[in-house]
Amino acid sequence: MGERIQGLRVKAGLSQEVLAERLGVTRQSVSKWELGQAVPDVDKLVQLARLFGVTTDWLLLYEGAMMAGRKNAAMRFGMYLIVKDFPRAVDFYEKLLEMNASMRGANRFAQFFFDGICLSIMNEAHLPGHDYRGCGDHKFAFNFWVSDLRQTHERVRALQIGTVTEIISMHTKYHYFNLTDPDGNVIEMTGNYASSEA
Repeated sequence: MGERIQGLRVKAGLSQEVLAERLGVTRQSVSKWELGQAVPDVDKLVQLARLFGVTTDWLLLYEGAMMAGRKNAAMRFGMYLIVKDFPRAVDFYEKLLEMNASMRGANRFAQFFFDGICLSIMNEAHLPGHDYRGCGDHKFAFNFWVSDLRQTHERVRALQIGTVTEIISMHTKYHYFNLTDPDGNVIEMTGNYASSEA
């Protein structure tokens, strides 16, 4: 939670002092929250959520906003919208959805958690190596997070319902494979992954 609070504060361009002033706490309190040495009181959590346009579930659990009460779900749904003008697209969706992006990854992606789903705005310029050829002109891909990526990969391959790629490692913490539906739309499956060498 501390990392999420810090990320939201930095994205909003606020110092610890300014955030503390807005919440009626000391700068040391904010510092302790961000370092994981203390947890905000419930009323401060609500204030933080309102200030940054996120849910308290997201602040507390991260997955809570995406899961929408399905904490034991083996699969979660999201959508990637791939855009050419990333700053304008994020501004557009922040205004449309009347909320700040729930999470941002530099100039690569912005995520909005609402109504139990995750909409990710993906910067096309930062997607080399990601295969979205099947997306066509509409530039979107369905995304499913699964609890066991290897097991899901084996299950989907055995179904023989569409073209399935190998599991691709973007970096040590992000692995995925693509599946295409009968119309060639891309479905990206990502999630917990242990390599066969582990």
